[in-house]
Amino acid sequence: MINQQLKQVLAVKDPFTDILGQETVKNDLKSALLVNRHVIIVGPPGIGKTTLAKNVAKLLLDLTVNDCSFHCDPKNPICPQCKLNKQKTKKVSGIERFIRLQGSPDLTVEDILGDIDPIKALKFGPLSLEAFTPGKIFKANNGILFFDELNRCPEKLQNALLQVLSEGKATIGSYDVDLPANFIFIATMNPEDSSTERLSDVLLDRFDVLYMNYPENFDIELRIVKEKGQKLDVQYPEDLLGATILFVRLLRESDKIEKKPSVRATIGLYERAQANAIVRGSNAVGMNDVKAALVSVLAHRIKLKPSVQYLKSPEDFIEEEFERFLSENRKSLEKLKGGSL
Repeated sequence: MINQQLKQVLAVKDPFTDILGQETVKNDLKSALLVNRHVIIVGPPGIGKTTLAKNVAKLLLDLTVNDCSFHCDPKNPICPQCKLNKQKTKKVSGIERFIRLQGSPDLTVEDILGDIDPIKALKFGPLSLEAFTPGKIFKANNGILFFDELNRCPEKLQNALLQVLSEGKATIGSYDVDLPANFIFIATMNPEDSSTERLSDVLLDRFDVLYMNYPENFDIELRIVKEKGQKLDVQYPEDLLGATILFVRLLRESDKIEKKPSVRATIGLYERAQANAIVRGSNAVGMNDVKAALVSVLAHRIKLKPSVQYLKSPEDFIEEEFERFLSENRKSLEKLKGGSL
Protein backbone atom coordinates (compact mmCIF):
# COMPACT_ATOMS: atom_id res chain seq x y z
CA MET A 1 0.00 0.00 0.00
CA ILE A 2 1.11 3.55 -0.68
CA ASN A 3 0.80 4.63 2.94
CA GLN A 4 3.30 1.90 3.85
CA GLN A 5 5.78 3.51 1.44
CA LEU A 6 5.21 6.87 3.09
CA LYS A 7 5.52 5.85 6.75
CA GLN A 8 9.28 5.96 6.90
CA VAL A 9 9.49 9.26 5.01
CA LEU A 10 6.78 10.89 7.11
CA ALA A 11 8.78 10.16 10.25
CA VAL A 12 11.04 13.05 9.22
CA LYS A 13 10.33 16.21 11.21
CA ASP A 14 9.30 18.23 8.14
CA PRO A 15 9.07 16.17 4.94
CA PHE A 16 7.06 18.88 3.17
CA THR A 17 10.01 21.12 2.40
CA ASP A 18 8.43 22.70 -0.70
CA ILE A 19 6.06 24.68 1.55
CA LEU A 20 7.31 27.29 4.00
CA GLY A 21 5.37 27.59 7.25
CA GLN A 22 1.85 26.07 7.35
CA GLU A 23 2.85 23.76 10.21
CA THR A 24 -0.73 22.97 11.22
CA VAL A 25 -1.85 21.74 7.80
CA LYS A 26 1.43 19.86 7.35
CA ASN A 27 0.91 17.96 10.60
CA ASP A 28 -2.73 17.26 9.73
CA LEU A 29 -1.73 15.96 6.29
CA LYS A 30 1.01 13.78 7.73
CA SER A 31 -1.45 12.30 10.22
CA ALA A 32 -4.07 11.62 7.51
CA LEU A 33 -1.58 9.97 5.16
CA LEU A 34 -0.30 7.65 7.87
CA VAL A 35 -3.75 6.07 8.11
CA ASN A 36 -4.39 6.11 4.35
CA ARG A 37 -7.08 8.81 4.39
CA HIS A 38 -8.26 10.76 1.37
CA VAL A 39 -8.11 14.52 2.03
CA ILE A 40 -9.54 17.83 0.84
CA ILE A 41 -7.35 20.89 1.37
CA VAL A 42 -9.57 23.95 1.76
CA GLY A 43 -8.20 27.45 1.35
CA PRO A 44 -8.03 30.58 -0.81
CA PRO A 45 -6.14 30.53 -4.12
CA GLY A 46 -2.43 31.08 -4.41
CA ILE A 47 -1.34 29.74 -1.02
CA GLY A 48 0.39 26.52 -2.11
CA LYS A 49 -2.31 23.81 -2.01
CA THR A 50 -1.12 22.29 -5.30
CA THR A 51 2.53 22.59 -4.27
CA LEU A 52 1.77 20.70 -1.07
CA ALA A 53 0.02 17.90 -2.98
CA LYS A 54 2.96 17.60 -5.39
CA ASN A 55 5.29 17.46 -2.40
CA VAL A 56 3.44 14.33 -1.25
CA ALA A 57 4.02 12.73 -4.66
CA LYS A 58 7.74 13.53 -4.45
CA LEU A 59 7.89 11.56 -1.20
CA LEU A 60 6.71 8.36 -2.88
CA LEU A 61 9.47 5.86 -3.56
CA ASP A 62 10.43 4.94 -7.11
CA LEU A 63 8.31 2.01 -8.23
CA THR A 64 8.79 -0.69 -10.86
CA VAL A 65 5.52 -1.14 -12.76
CA ASN A 66 4.33 -2.58 -16.04
CA ASP A 67 4.41 -0.24 -19.01
CA CYS A 68 0.62 0.04 -19.22
CA SER A 69 -2.14 2.57 -18.53
CA PHE A 70 -2.85 1.13 -15.08
CA HIS A 71 0.71 1.15 -13.64
CA CYS A 72 0.15 -2.53 -12.86
CA ASP A 73 2.23 -4.29 -10.25
CA PRO A 74 4.22 -6.88 -12.26
CA LYS A 75 3.48 -9.47 -9.57
CA ASN A 76 -0.23 -8.70 -9.38
CA PRO A 77 -1.46 -7.18 -12.68
CA ILE A 78 -5.03 -5.93 -12.94
CA CYS A 79 -5.46 -4.95 -16.59
CA PRO A 80 -6.27 -7.56 -19.26
CA GLN A 81 -3.18 -6.82 -21.36
CA CYS A 82 -0.87 -7.49 -18.43
CA LYS A 83 -2.79 -10.61 -17.44
CA LEU A 84 -2.58 -12.06 -20.95
CA ASN A 85 0.92 -10.98 -21.92
CA LYS A 86 4.16 -10.34 -20.14
CA GLN A 87 4.60 -6.58 -20.34
CA LYS A 88 7.81 -4.59 -20.24
CA THR A 89 8.48 -2.98 -16.91
CA LYS A 90 9.64 0.54 -16.14
CA LYS A 91 10.65 2.50 -13.09
CA VAL A 92 8.52 5.55 -12.31
CA SER A 93 9.13 8.25 -9.72
CA GLY A 94 6.50 9.53 -7.34
CA ILE A 95 5.96 12.76 -9.28
CA GLU A 96 5.36 10.72 -12.46
CA ARG A 97 2.49 9.05 -10.60
CA PHE A 98 0.91 12.44 -9.81
CA ILE A 99 -2.25 12.60 -11.93
CA ARG A 100 -4.07 15.93 -11.99
CA LEU A 101 -7.74 16.61 -12.66
CA GLN A 102 -9.03 20.18 -13.01
CA GLY A 103 -12.54 20.71 -11.68
CA SER A 104 -14.91 22.06 -14.32
CA PRO A 105 -18.62 21.88 -15.14
CA ASP A 106 -17.56 20.37 -18.51
CA LEU A 107 -15.76 17.44 -16.90
CA THR A 108 -17.49 14.12 -17.58
CA VAL A 109 -17.58 10.79 -15.82
CA GLU A 110 -15.81 9.25 -18.81
CA ASP A 111 -12.92 11.74 -18.47
CA ILE A 112 -12.26 10.50 -14.98
CA LEU A 113 -13.26 6.85 -14.99
CA GLY A 114 -12.86 5.85 -18.61
CA ASP A 115 -15.21 4.49 -21.24
CA ILE A 116 -16.19 1.42 -23.23
CA ASP A 117 -14.62 1.38 -26.70
CA PRO A 118 -17.45 0.28 -29.04
CA ILE A 119 -15.08 -1.38 -31.53
CA LYS A 120 -13.33 -3.36 -28.81
CA ALA A 121 -16.73 -4.17 -27.30
CA LEU A 122 -17.77 -5.83 -30.56
CA LYS A 123 -14.54 -7.80 -30.66
CA PHE A 124 -14.18 -8.86 -27.03
CA GLY A 125 -17.74 -8.49 -25.72
CA PRO A 126 -19.40 -5.46 -24.08
CA LEU A 127 -18.69 -6.62 -20.52
CA SER A 128 -15.03 -7.51 -21.03
CA LEU A 129 -12.21 -5.53 -19.53
CA GLU A 130 -10.51 -5.56 -22.93
CA ALA A 131 -13.20 -3.14 -24.16
CA PHE A 132 -12.55 -0.66 -21.36
CA THR A 133 -10.30 2.38 -21.88
CA PRO A 134 -9.16 3.62 -18.46
CA GLY A 135 -9.58 7.20 -17.32
CA LYS A 136 -7.28 9.25 -15.13
CA ILE A 137 -8.48 7.73 -11.89
CA PHE A 138 -6.92 4.40 -12.88
CA LYS A 139 -3.82 6.02 -14.33
CA ALA A 140 -3.24 7.25 -10.77
CA ASN A 141 -2.91 3.64 -9.60
CA ASN A 142 -0.04 3.38 -7.10
CA GLY A 143 0.18 7.18 -7.03
CA ILE A 144 -1.63 10.42 -6.24
CA LEU A 145 -4.93 11.47 -7.78
CA PHE A 146 -5.03 15.25 -7.39
CA PHE A 147 -8.40 16.89 -8.01
CA ASP A 148 -8.05 20.67 -8.12
CA GLU A 149 -11.25 22.52 -7.19
CA LEU A 150 -13.36 19.47 -6.48
CA ASN A 151 -16.43 21.60 -5.79
CA ARG A 152 -16.52 22.77 -9.42
CA CYS A 153 -17.43 19.34 -10.78
CA PRO A 154 -21.10 18.47 -11.51
CA GLU A 155 -23.27 16.32 -9.25
CA LYS A 156 -23.20 13.34 -11.63
CA LEU A 157 -19.43 13.23 -11.43
CA GLN A 158 -19.54 13.49 -7.64
CA ASN A 159 -21.74 10.40 -7.57
CA ALA A 160 -19.27 8.50 -9.75
CA LEU A 161 -16.43 9.42 -7.40
CA LEU A 162 -18.49 8.32 -4.43
CA GLN A 163 -18.88 4.85 -5.87
CA VAL A 164 -15.17 4.49 -6.58
CA LEU A 165 -14.14 5.75 -3.14
CA SER A 166 -16.71 3.59 -1.36
CA GLU A 167 -16.67 0.36 -3.36
CA GLY A 168 -13.59 0.44 -5.58
CA LYS A 169 -15.88 -0.12 -8.57
CA ALA A 170 -16.72 2.06 -11.55
CA THR A 171 -20.03 1.88 -13.38
CA ILE A 172 -19.65 3.01 -16.98
CA GLY A 173 -23.04 3.50 -18.61
CA SER A 174 -24.84 0.18 -18.11
CA TYR A 175 -21.61 -1.75 -17.45
CA ASP A 176 -20.03 -2.65 -14.14
CA VAL A 177 -16.25 -2.65 -14.34
CA ASP A 178 -14.41 -3.84 -11.27
CA LEU A 179 -10.96 -2.22 -11.33
CA PRO A 180 -9.07 -1.98 -8.06
CA ALA A 181 -6.98 1.16 -7.93
CA ASN A 182 -4.57 1.89 -5.12
CA PHE A 183 -4.16 5.66 -4.89
CA ILE A 184 -4.22 8.58 -2.49
CA PHE A 185 -6.93 11.11 -3.33
CA ILE A 186 -5.97 14.72 -2.58
CA ALA A 187 -8.51 17.38 -3.56
CA THR A 188 -8.67 21.15 -3.10
CA MET A 189 -11.51 23.59 -2.61
CA ASN A 190 -11.64 27.37 -2.64
CA PRO A 191 -14.33 28.45 -0.16
CA GLU A 192 -14.52 31.93 -1.72
CA ASP A 193 -15.44 30.66 -5.21
CA SER A 194 -19.15 31.21 -5.80
CA SER A 195 -19.30 29.41 -9.18
CA THR A 196 -19.29 25.99 -7.59
CA GLU A 197 -21.45 22.95 -6.90
CA ARG A 198 -22.38 21.92 -3.39
CA LEU A 199 -20.60 18.76 -2.35
CA SER A 200 -22.95 16.12 -1.01
CA ASP A 201 -22.63 15.10 2.62
CA VAL A 202 -22.06 11.46 1.67
CA LEU A 203 -19.09 12.45 -0.54
CA LEU A 204 -17.59 14.73 2.09
CA ASP A 205 -17.92 11.87 4.57
CA ARG A 206 -15.26 9.98 2.58
CA PHE A 207 -12.63 12.68 3.23
CA ASP A 208 -10.76 14.37 6.00
CA VAL A 209 -10.82 18.15 5.48
CA LEU A 210 -7.66 20.19 6.12
CA TYR A 211 -7.66 23.99 6.28
CA MET A 212 -4.87 26.14 4.82
CA ASN A 213 -4.52 29.90 4.91
CA TYR A 214 -2.20 32.74 3.96
CA PRO A 215 1.42 32.74 5.27
CA GLU A 216 1.37 32.99 9.04
CA ASN A 217 3.71 35.94 9.36
CA PHE A 218 5.75 38.52 7.49
CA ASP A 219 9.05 36.61 7.67
CA ILE A 220 7.57 33.49 6.07
CA GLU A 221 6.02 35.48 3.23
CA LEU A 222 9.33 37.28 2.69
CA ARG A 223 11.10 33.92 2.33
CA ILE A 224 8.41 32.67 -0.07
CA VAL A 225 8.80 35.73 -2.29
CA LYS A 226 12.58 35.41 -2.39
CA GLU A 227 12.54 31.67 -3.06
CA LYS A 228 9.59 31.42 -5.46
CA GLY A 229 9.74 34.78 -7.21
CA GLN A 230 11.82 35.42 -10.30
CA LYS A 231 14.97 37.39 -9.52
CA LEU A 232 15.99 39.76 -12.31
CA ASP A 233 19.35 41.45 -12.73
CA VAL A 234 18.40 44.45 -10.63
CA GLN A 235 18.73 45.38 -6.98
CA TYR A 236 15.59 45.33 -4.79
CA PRO A 237 16.35 47.15 -1.51
CA GLU A 238 15.40 45.06 1.51
CA ASP A 239 13.43 47.89 3.15
CA LEU A 240 11.43 48.49 -0.02
CA LEU A 241 10.76 44.78 -0.45
CA GLY A 242 9.57 44.69 3.15
CA ALA A 243 7.22 47.60 2.51
CA THR A 244 5.85 45.87 -0.61
CA ILE A 245 5.04 42.70 1.29
CA LEU A 246 3.66 44.61 4.25
CA PHE A 247 1.23 46.51 2.02
CA VAL A 248 -0.23 43.27 0.61
CA ARG A 249 -0.54 41.76 4.08
CA LEU A 250 -2.32 44.88 5.35
CA LEU A 251 -4.70 44.71 2.39
CA ARG A 252 -5.75 41.22 3.52
CA GLU A 253 -6.75 42.67 6.87
CA SER A 254 -8.92 45.40 5.35
CA ASP A 255 -12.57 45.26 6.37
CA LYS A 256 -13.51 46.64 2.94
CA ILE A 257 -12.28 43.61 1.00
CA GLU A 258 -14.25 40.44 0.41
CA LYS A 259 -11.70 38.60 -1.74
CA LYS A 260 -8.13 39.00 -0.53
CA PRO A 261 -4.91 39.16 -2.58
CA SER A 262 -3.02 35.88 -2.64
CA VAL A 263 0.67 35.15 -2.28
CA ARG A 264 0.80 35.22 -6.08
CA ALA A 265 0.00 38.93 -5.76
CA THR A 266 3.02 39.49 -3.52
CA ILE A 267 5.27 37.56 -5.89
CA GLY A 268 3.74 39.44 -8.81
CA LEU A 269 4.59 42.82 -7.29
CA TYR A 270 8.12 41.64 -6.55
CA GLU A 271 8.67 40.56 -10.16
CA ARG A 272 6.88 43.45 -11.87
CA ALA A 273 8.64 46.10 -9.77
CA GLN A 274 11.99 44.67 -10.89
CA ALA A 275 10.82 44.63 -14.51
CA ASN A 276 9.66 48.26 -14.24
CA ALA A 277 13.09 49.28 -12.98
CA ILE A 278 14.74 47.59 -15.96
CA VAL A 279 12.29 49.25 -18.39
CA ARG A 280 13.22 52.70 -17.11
CA GLY A 281 16.93 51.85 -17.33
CA SER A 282 17.70 51.60 -13.62
CA ASN A 283 19.73 48.98 -11.79
CA ALA A 284 17.68 49.38 -8.60
CA VAL A 285 13.97 49.15 -7.80
CA GLY A 286 12.37 52.35 -6.47
CA MET A 287 9.04 53.09 -4.84
CA ASN A 288 7.64 54.37 -8.14
CA ASP A 289 8.38 50.99 -9.75
CA VAL A 290 6.24 49.30 -7.13
CA LYS A 291 3.52 51.91 -7.47
CA ALA A 292 3.42 51.48 -11.26
CA ALA A 293 2.71 47.74 -10.87
CA LEU A 294 -0.03 48.00 -8.22
CA VAL A 295 -3.17 48.19 -10.36
CA SER A 296 -2.01 45.62 -12.91
CA VAL A 297 -1.06 43.08 -10.25
CA LEU A 298 -3.59 43.68 -7.48
CA ALA A 299 -6.86 45.18 -8.76
CA HIS A 300 -8.24 41.98 -10.35
CA ARG A 301 -7.11 39.88 -7.40
CA ILE A 302 -9.38 41.59 -4.89
CA LYS A 303 -13.12 41.96 -4.58
CA LEU A 304 -14.60 44.87 -2.67
CA LYS A 305 -17.53 44.42 -0.35
CA PRO A 306 -20.88 45.58 -1.80
CA SER A 307 -20.94 48.63 0.46
CA VAL A 308 -17.63 49.79 -1.09
CA GLN A 309 -17.80 48.63 -4.70
CA TYR A 310 -20.66 51.01 -5.53
CA LEU A 311 -18.55 53.96 -4.42
CA LYS A 312 -15.21 53.14 -6.06
CA SER A 313 -13.54 50.71 -8.42
CA PRO A 314 -10.91 48.18 -7.33
CA GLU A 315 -8.32 50.21 -9.23
CA ASP A 316 -9.14 53.40 -7.33
CA PHE A 317 -9.29 51.52 -4.05
CA ILE A 318 -5.81 50.05 -4.54
CA GLU A 319 -4.29 53.41 -5.41
CA GLU A 320 -5.98 55.15 -2.46
CA GLU A 321 -4.92 52.43 -0.03
CA PHE A 322 -1.31 52.64 -1.20
CA GLU A 323 -1.24 56.41 -0.78
CA ARG A 324 -2.67 55.98 2.70
CA PHE A 325 -0.07 53.32 3.44
CA LEU A 326 2.72 55.67 2.35
CA SER A 327 1.29 58.53 4.39
CA GLU A 328 0.97 56.48 7.57
CA ASN A 329 4.47 55.03 7.19
CA ARG A 330 6.19 58.09 5.72
CA LYS A 331 8.86 58.44 8.40
CA SER A 332 9.99 54.83 8.17
CA LEU A 333 9.95 54.94 4.34
CA GLU A 334 11.76 58.23 3.85
CA LYS A 335 15.14 56.52 3.49
CA LEU A 336 13.98 54.59 0.43
CA LYS A 337 15.50 55.87 -2.80
CA GLY A 338 13.92 56.30 -6.21
CA GLY A 339 10.44 57.18 -4.97
CA SER A 340 8.34 60.29 -4.67
CA LEU A 341 8.11 60.49 -0.90
